[in-house]
Amino acid sequence: MEENIQKRVRSEKEKRTLISRVHRLIGQMNGIEHMINDDRYCGDILVQLAAIEQAVKGLAGVVMEDHLNTCVVENIQNGNTAVIAEVVELFRRFG
Repeated sequence: MEENIQKRVRSEKEKRTLISRVHRLIGQMNGIEHMINDDRYCGDILVQLAAIEQAVKGLAGVVMEDHLNTCVVENIQNGNTAVIAEVVELFRRFG
């Protein structure tokens, strides 16, 4: 059975920007792993975790804005207003 996967084609510039943010997050997570292995102070680790949380929220915000400006607009223009329920659920998840 073939799964129906929706796609959003992005420009190379958009991909580079998003991937750059993801790589930065991966680097931050690796840094926390090193901090734990080095027995760093809990407060220092928590500060880094807070920074990662903000970075994830920032990335989510960029993707959400893109989603609203592209996928959601296209769906509504094509008469698919059910996409509004999806957006409401996404806002609930990402607050």
